[in-house]
Amino acid sequence: MKTLGIVPARYASSRFPGKPLTPLLGKPMVIWVLEIAAQALGRECVLVATDDERIARVATSYDFKSILTSSTARTGTDRIWEVSTKLDADIYINIQGDEPLIQPKDIQAILEAKKQYPHSVVTGMCPLQENEDPKNVNLPKVITTEDLKMVYMSRAPLPATKDPKRASPIFWREVCIHAYSKPELARFGEYGRKSYLESFEDIEILRFLELGIPIQMIKIDGHSHAVDVVEDVAVVEALLQRRTV
Repeated sequence: MKTLGIVPARYASSRFPGKPLTPLLGKPMVIWVLEIAAQALGRECVLVATDDERIARVATSYDFKSILTSSTARTGTDRIWEVSTKLDADIYINIQGDEPLIQPKDIQAILEAKKQYPHSVVTGMCPLQENEDPKNVNLPKVITTEDLKMVYMSRAPLPATKDPKRASPIFWREVCIHAYSKPELARFGEYGRKSYLESFEDIEILRFLELGIPIQMIKIDGHSHAVDVVEDVAVVEALLQRRTV
């Protein structure tokens, strides 16, 4: 069974231009992520998908494969769909390029879950830590059935209650490692636009939900720290420093 681990990366970002090439302890962020993916899947199974030659050149300089995708891709998953039209695989794993602290074991867990649930998109989740605010819109919260099928994902603090006396619920957040089959990606990409809830929430996995494709969540460690804004860089560098000591 052939697996491709793909790191989608775009240079143009309204909030943080050039984010994939931001140096973390002297090494571009996208390379940190590619190296983690390579530990999980093997270097030969990992590549970066980008619309920017600068990112492609940096990946190549570290002996990683790259593939150029269009500048019109709406989301990272659309970028991976483009890759799937050029490169065949049984499973495509989307590994977010701004998560340099993810663990190889989490990528492997997503892969094994996709083998177990071949007819569902698979993604990870973990409980919010005490220092993470459920109201933080940069942390998509997940609602599932008891057997961990996704019901909804939102930037709002869900689940909610009207009873102020109830204890605070356990909030689960998305861990941005997704696994798909080629047909699932085809339905996603050929839809040709963002779906309503996807566009409203700015959460791309909701397009699968709105297309009626089941999404299986799995619990993984996932305690990472994404680089969403410039202020995250110093925090992530400190965490990386601690990990490499």
